Amino acid sequence: MFADRIIARSDAQSFDVFALNDNQLEADLPTLPELLYLRRGLTQAGGKLPLFDLDGQAVAAAIVRRCLSRGWAEPWFSNPLKPDWLVCKLTEAGRRLATP
Repeated sequence: MFADRIIARSDAQSFDVFALNDNQLEADLPTLPELLYLRRGLTQAGGKLPLFDLDGQAVAAAIVRRCLSRGWAEPWFSNPLKPDWLVCKLTEAGRRLATP
């Protein structure tokens, strides 16, 4: 019984070392708010991404800009009434990423 505890403890330590080596992949993954934003485009015509969240608040511009810079979204058209709004749609990469 005592020997099993030593083995289990050393296995856990080696696992911790490997977990620290995947930090580079973390930068390529969306945050939870970004993923939720992208997933809402899956059910819209043409992959249109929302301007407002489910509570009726404007989607944070930082989320939209990060999705644009990562290639997960692309500008769709400019709104003449609200030129500061970013109307975007999913790209193929964004669609693959958001599909559960």
